[in-house]
Amino acid sequence: MKTGQSARLTTPLIRENGKLRPASWEEAIERAARGFGAAVEKNGPRSFGLFSCSKTTNEMNYLAQKFARVVIGSNNIDSCNRT
Repeated sequence: MKTGQSARLTTPLIRENGKLRPASWEEAIERAARGFGAAVEKNGPRSFGLFSCSKTTNEMNYLAQKFARVVIGSNNIDSCNRT
């Protein structure tokens, strides 16, 4: 990496045949949603857990717990707020 060049990713990467390739945000989100759905279908919603961070906003933590409970059907939610 060249000096001054950012190490931050600007596009999602998807693994295919053991290699990462650039993908659109739509494709990456769709792939993640299918992965969550497949895991929950195979193992049930209790197989899903979500950990949020106290350094984010209350609104973001609210959305994270709402996603886990409503979309996934899991109450397995924790936060570093308790540490």
